Amino acid sequence: MRFLLDTEQRAFAESLDAMLTAAGTPAVVRAWGRGEHEAGRAVWARLAEAGVFALAAPEKYDGVGPLPVELALSFVELGRHAVPGPLVETVTATVLLAGLDDPGPAERLLPALVSGETMATVAPSPSSYALDGDAAATRLTLAPETGELRLAPGHGPVRPSLDPARRLTRLSPGGDLLAADPSLLAHALVPARLAVAAQALGVGLALLDRTVAYVKQRTQFGVPVGSFQTVKHRLADAKVALEFARPLVFGAAVTLDPADAAAAKVTACEAAYTTARTALQLHGAIGYTAEYDLSLWLTKARALRSAWGSPAQCREVVLSGGGRRR
Repeated sequence: MRFLLDTEQRAFAESLDAMLTAAGTPAVVRAWGRGEHEAGRAVWARLAEAGVFALAAPEKYDGVGPLPVELALSFVELGRHAVPGPLVETVTATVLLAGLDDPGPAERLLPALVSGETMATVAPSPSSYALDGDAAATRLTLAPETGELRLAPGHGPVRPSLDPARRLTRLSPGGDLLAADPSLLAHALVPARLAVAAQALGVGLALLDRTVAYVKQRTQFGVPVGSFQTVKHRLADAKVALEFARPLVFGAAVTLDPADAAAAKVTACEAAYTTARTALQLHGAIGYTAEYDLSLWLTKARALRSAWGSPAQCREVVLSGGGRRR
């Protein structure tokens, strides 16, 4: 598939890139990992002003969407800059609430999500961990067996994860019942996997850019290590994997097919993970240090692999055809 962005879409992505570059996100990520949310909320507010959270919401709930291609573009930039917070979950909650038969919950909760005033998190099952339950004001829990969607009244203690900036919590049981529809989980997985795929693509691109810059500066035997053929081949393999994932991500944004979203997620996440391993090897010992900014993207690439579906689960959806008509 050949997917070309139009002028407005490219300008939107460039504006987000410039804004997040100026925000100095590495310091924001480190603060978020310590449970200090002020800087992260400031970035969140700027993203809302740019219209990011409005892209998933219909106009009747103060949104401008749904615009899944623009949403995917946004998440590539969010991944490129390692922006912390329940980004995927807020978009997923927006799609879930907007799709309910009863408009009451959406009318009550969506305007604050679209404006960036609040964040949302979603637990795909009552036993699952939710991302950033301590920062989110809207906490949704899905029960796959019954299709119940509940507004959780609170959250448990924070649990560390592979990515220090991904703060995991259990959501409190009970809460208001918003809907009971067995198809809700499947409905949630498409936007969640699409957003994760785009975010992973951005993470991989950032890792590749940082590694290319590093091997141009690092010398061995009096020459840049980037001039070595083995290094070139490793970086070329990472570049090919990421560029192969890109059309799958935007293709899934066009079709919104469950199998396409699953294919995009597994391909983009595996490409980002492969790039992370290459980046770590080519940086040498410095790549292992938590103080070095590269670690912010390395840990995110690893964590995104299992977010909203493991590689095996996504491959199973692809092989089964997802919801595609035969």
